[in-house]
Amino acid sequence: MKKHLKQLTAGVALSAVMGTAAFADDIKIGMVVTLSGPPAALGQQIVDGFQLALEQKDGMLGGQKVELIVEDDELKPDVALVKATSLVERDKVDFVVGTVFSNMLQAIFKPIVQSDTFLISPNAGPSTFAGRNCNPYFFVTSYQNNQNAEVSGMIANEEGFENVFTMVPNYQAGRDNIVGFKQTFKGNVTDEVFTPLGHQDFSAELARISTSGADAIFTFMPGGMGVRLVNQFANAGLSENMKFMSVFTTDETTLPGQKDAAVGFLAAGSWAPDLPNDANAAFVKAFEEKYGYIPGSYAMQAYDTASLLDSAIAKTGGDMSDKDAVRAALKEADFTSLRGDFSFNNNHYPVQDFHMLNVVKRDDGKFHTSFVRTVAKDYADSFSQDCKM
Repeated sequence: MKKHLKQLTAGVALSAVMGTAAFADDIKIGMVVTLSGPPAALGQQIVDGFQLALEQKDGMLGGQKVELIVEDDELKPDVALVKATSLVERDKVDFVVGTVFSNMLQAIFKPIVQSDTFLISPNAGPSTFAGRNCNPYFFVTSYQNNQNAEVSGMIANEEGFENVFTMVPNYQAGRDNIVGFKQTFKGNVTDEVFTPLGHQDFSAELARISTSGADAIFTFMPGGMGVRLVNQFANAGLSENMKFMSVFTTDETTLPGQKDAAVGFLAAGSWAPDLPNDANAAFVKAFEEKYGYIPGSYAMQAYDTASLLDSAIAKTGGDMSDKDAVRAALKEADFTSLRGDFSFNNNHYPVQDFHMLNVVKRDDGKFHTSFVRTVAKDYADSFSQDCKM
């Protein structure tokens, strides 16, 4: 079978788990994720989570052999567009799975859905496509960007924070997170800071934080940005007098570089490695045994994406020609999510529980986010009411 998988990051060669020969009815899945630069670990988790699910199903989804084509968007919208278009026009994939970042998703969205190809996002969940611009060929298996921030606002209220300093990168997901936090937080936002995407030196921002009078900071700084921010925040001594709460800033992709500096920091999310259910425990164990590191939400969401596709392909008998039947099978979401209860809303974004998490250090010296309590059950995004599908 033809493989387009390449040598991508950190010298790790990816290989699809597939049959040895390609048949006309094989399912072709294209994947567009960020696999180079500081955020490469995020995309690698998505690839690893999806690959693990494929291996556990003997390289098949829904009883059909799978050809997986992985592309690196390089965190460049023009590159993402070219590669996504090629997947649809040259490779004629049945599904595209992507992306990590919302601006990459916005770059590839139109050429995919306009070709009547299903686009499944395992991470990016911008408000852009959740309301009036929802699309019958677009599904999200993660969350709507605002939701984790909305739950962070609820946590801030419950924890008694009165003055919060907010800081995010200046792109769609960052702006969504600010809007989400302010939607539920009942206290005072002392400042809103927007940094460039990929920002590394936070000295100026930390100076503003130190004089802000805030009792907590809320931030969204995924990947390498989060590593730098947390370490600089701790080195500046700010964690002694100020609570740190975030989304996708202290997670399993960043904690190996943050270590003890992040212990006790708060987060909001729909999942944690120790979320108590049997399917999740089995997934985390298998993932660590195969890859040697603790999975984060990116890997979990990719694994769930593969499980969703497995269910939908089985329901259609592998017939991808009837788009309405495929869509109905996807919408049914008849699979066991590692998060527990999971369903799709009318806009094809998830309805799920959200939790308060904190960072802990295991006995073996590894770090991970840990489930504290459930904050919002069966929580749907607020944009779905504007979706007219």
